[in-house]
Amino acid sequence: MSVAERSVRVMNALHLEPWSDADLKILYRQNTPEMTEHLGGPEAEHAVIGRHHRYLHFKKGEMLTVRLGDVPIGSIGYWEREWNGEDVYETGYSILPEFGGKGYAAEALRLVAKRAATRGTRRYLHAFPHVDHTASNAVSRKAGFELAGTASFEYPRGVWLPSNDWRLDLSALGG
Repeated sequence: MSVAERSVRVMNALHLEPWSDADLKILYRQNTPEMTEHLGGPEAEHAVIGRHHRYLHFKKGEMLTVRLGDVPIGSIGYWEREWNGEDVYETGYSILPEFGGKGYAAEALRLVAKRAATRGTRRYLHAFPHVDHTASNAVSRKAGFELAGTASFEYPRGVWLPSNDWRLDLSALGG
């Protein structure tokens, strides 16, 4: 089997599942200085638990577990928001470090974009990685997003960060 054929087989094993009670452990694994460097740093335990409960009861979008076969390797989601006077979806994603650099994040982002397009209530899906977050910006580019500009973006609440505004036209996906 060629390297390309193995790559296709691995990507076919990558899938998204709705967030569940069992996924709290993913949030704990993601709550490290390394993984939150561009997100304001690790959260207190009560904040992680609160995030988990919000993910379980998400209403204006979806929070999902990224799985490689049966192994949870990260999280991804999309939600409704207003951006520059337009109703759009925003996305956020996080892949555990040991699975980074293999194309999983970009594939998960393509899969979540298809889900958002199917929902069909917004034309654009935006990602707002910090301008210095090289890996996240590369994921957006590899997933087919276009760089729409830069913005001062609030995350976490009360913290304004310089971010890139990556945008994907969901209507091109059949949304």
